[in-house]
Amino acid sequence: MIKSGHLKGSVPGDATRLLSEWRAGDQTAFDRLLPIVYGELRRLASHYMRAERADHLLQTTALVHEAYLRLIDNKETGYETRQHFFAVAAQVMRHVLVDYARARRRAKRGGGAPAVTLEDVAVISDERAEEVIAVDAALENLMSFDVRKGRIFELRHFGGLSVEEAAQVLKVSPATVARDWRMAKAWLRRAITAESHAG
Repeated sequence: MIKSGHLKGSVPGDATRLLSEWRAGDQTAFDRLLPIVYGELRRLASHYMRAERADHLLQTTALVHEAYLRLIDNKETGYETRQHFFAVAAQVMRHVLVDYARARRRAKRGGGAPAVTLEDVAVISDERAEEVIAVDAALENLMSFDVRKGRIFELRHFGGLSVEEAAQVLKVSPATVARDWRMAKAWLRRAITAESHAG
């Protein structure tokens, strides 16, 4: 269920330059940056979605498009570096996945739930939707008492960052990230298992 994530490839080197230009006031730099990032978001989403069974319609494009739009809406955040940008992207991807999962659950249960489109419910399967919701709830619990482990899990699991990239984002050593990643996965597995048994 909870797997290692890794961003295949990395944003080209001019991404940091474009971020600097954008922060300096060049609004066109952000427009030039996002197409670069769009490809990375697609790889990130494809990596996350690859565990879906082949008989499900995978709307990776819809997932990427929604994450892309939310990143545009968040541009006032003022991303400082490529690592910072992907830290925000990890949060955005997590929230997009959770929103799709909840839409899937509402569509399945019906009964006065708000109408959702086929695209909304086709992004992930019923099984994956329940997993995403369970992981998100457990992660919120973890972050309530250990923010760093929670952030490392978010960066690796939802953001697809490598150990080294997560270390750069959080300004800690790769060894610390590797240790906290193992501990976070183990804690989340136990929490999810306990919750499923309690339910």
